[in-house]
Amino acid sequence: MIDSRQLLQLFPTEADIPPAHRLSGPLHQRVTLVDGELKDWTGGTQQVVSPMRLRDASGALTPLTLGSIPHGGIAEAEEALAAAVAAYDNGRGAWPTMTVAERIACMQTFTKEMVARRAEVVKLLMWEIGKSFADSEKEFDRTVDYIRATIDALRDLDNNSSRFVIAEGTIGQIRRTPLGVVLCMGPYNYPLNETFATLIPALIMGNTLLFKPPKFGVLLFAPLLEAFRSAFPNGVINTVYGQGAEVVPYLLGSGKVNTLTLIGSSKVADHLKKLHPKANRLRAILGLDAKNAAIVLADADIELAVKECLLGALSFNGQRCTALKMLIVHSSIVERFLARFTEELAKLKVGMPWEAGVNITPLPEPGKTAYMTACVEDALAQGARIVNPGGGAHCETFFYPAVVYPVKEGMKLYREEQFGPVVPVMPFDDIETALDYVITSEHGQQVSIFSSDPTEIGTLVDPLVNQVCRVNINCQCQRGPDIFPFTGRKDSAEGTLSVTDALRSFSIRSMVAAKQTDASKKLLDEIVQKHESKFINTGFIF
Repeated sequence: MIDSRQLLQLFPTEADIPPAHRLSGPLHQRVTLVDGELKDWTGGTQQVVSPMRLRDASGALTPLTLGSIPHGGIAEAEEALAAAVAAYDNGRGAWPTMTVAERIACMQTFTKEMVARRAEVVKLLMWEIGKSFADSEKEFDRTVDYIRATIDALRDLDNNSSRFVIAEGTIGQIRRTPLGVVLCMGPYNYPLNETFATLIPALIMGNTLLFKPPKFGVLLFAPLLEAFRSAFPNGVINTVYGQGAEVVPYLLGSGKVNTLTLIGSSKVADHLKKLHPKANRLRAILGLDAKNAAIVLADADIELAVKECLLGALSFNGQRCTALKMLIVHSSIVERFLARFTEELAKLKVGMPWEAGVNITPLPEPGKTAYMTACVEDALAQGARIVNPGGGAHCETFFYPAVVYPVKEGMKLYREEQFGPVVPVMPFDDIETALDYVITSEHGQQVSIFSSDPTEIGTLVDPLVNQVCRVNINCQCQRGPDIFPFTGRKDSAEGTLSVTDALRSFSIRSMVAAKQTDASKKLLDEIVQKHESKFINTGFIF
């Protein structure tokens, strides 16, 4: 059985760190990207501390400072906002008026430069948020694939709009056009991939951006600042640093931000949207809270259910919005399910992110182990128990997964999104109990069903698709593939993200129309033939 002393010994001494994974030294970012210039930073800074700790000969643990980042305020946010507004120039700027082919070329340049910095970004991703090296590589590569898929999707979207439509005596051409200035804020659990899943489509559709990096996973963007600077026109992307509670209200309160994109808390999103003086002018694309449940029926394949629920609940320590955060298991099989689940959990490797095959790593968020402990203790005080040996053991930023059973209404774990390695399990006899849990939830992202009975599955799917936006059959909840829509009901999302849906989310359909007369036909033909307009054209992008 693992305990806190064993967890302490998993933290490395300096000599234990493999040479290939060592940082060359602290990275002190002393530039910001504003108006196409990497400006020297001489103001206040904020330390970036790794979730990993260094252990000395006596066993004492010390935090590891990775470097520092600029810590700006309202003055710096105002400068970035002015640059983004000027670059958009009420839709007359170089970027929003570029042809789609030209914007694609800029994005391809950026992608090439980004790939060249892969090793630096992956290493910083691992050290900053404690994600395994293998998963950090996957996150980087998946992000590059996402950018390339977005380019292909935009090419197809524009080619489908490259013809005129004639209806009821009117000639029209319909294309998608940008929204304006976008404020982009990503999450710390997938700081590169989830941030770019909104930032990239917002950019390529012709918007100008204010980019505020996540609260953890900030330094990893430092190697990409030059790529942003060189690939895009001045002012198209501008970085914002500092306390979100200070700079974000200023930016939204200015009324000059047209679109808010946030992956984070629904409470924060509700508060921020109210700060805009023209709420009807603010478009929001939001990925918010989730408390995805797995419903394991009596006839489920227990081995399959255990495998998928283990992955769904504990991949990257359960720090995923799509994680399974409540397991609802039929009482006739719950004991067998728990026995097999805890057996498989015990096989998960706990250690440092660079270790091959590691599953459980340190948590990046300060105070997270204390919160996890409080959730578990609350459940224990109300009659639950920890099922797995060593469950809930913790040391500094390590928290060994705890399987808590039976969880019931009134416990923190029943409704709160734990966003960490605690696995609540509740039994049910009547399927209405499981359905009621999903129906009464404030969240509506996804659900998983485990059963071998087509009648049972069909009966459950029909009401569940009206409660959540994705029902997974005999598999864990997840975001991908990226061509599928990713969204949620209730407090879980606003807007839809996927390769194609995101392009639509960050743009609006605009059209040019004329009467179907000989004079109009001649005029439009001349505009097209002489390339007088970048909007009115019949060009095809290969």
